[in-house]
Amino acid sequence: MSGSPPTPVRESRRSTRVPLRVVISVEGGQEDLTCEGQTIVVNLHGALLNTAIPLAQGLKISVQVFLTGKRSGARVAYVDPANSLRCGIELDHPQNIWGVPLPPADWTEPSAEKDRR
Repeated sequence: MSGSPPTPVRESRRSTRVPLRVVISVEGGQEDLTCEGQTIVVNLHGALLNTAIPLAQGLKISVQVFLTGKRSGARVAYVDPANSLRCGIELDHPQNIWGVPLPPADWTEPSAEKDRR
């Protein structure tokens, strides 16, 4: 009784991840939090970051990318349990604030088009 063959696991990311290190600043929270950090991996919907201070999961923040001068609201979606200075963020609106010059094909959502203008 072997049944059907296993179904391949499909990547559930909403957009392709791109390894990219850019310096950012983070502001937000109730305590007027401000710190610097850098991206590790970015995509149209967010990024994995290293920050100078730990950020709490669920925290609403504003991220500014020094390279591009662009800013976006975001939410801390994940904090690495082994390294509290590493977190994943989700942007309020999908967009290429990171400055990826040749974005992957799946980064062509309407809000990304606005970002290029």
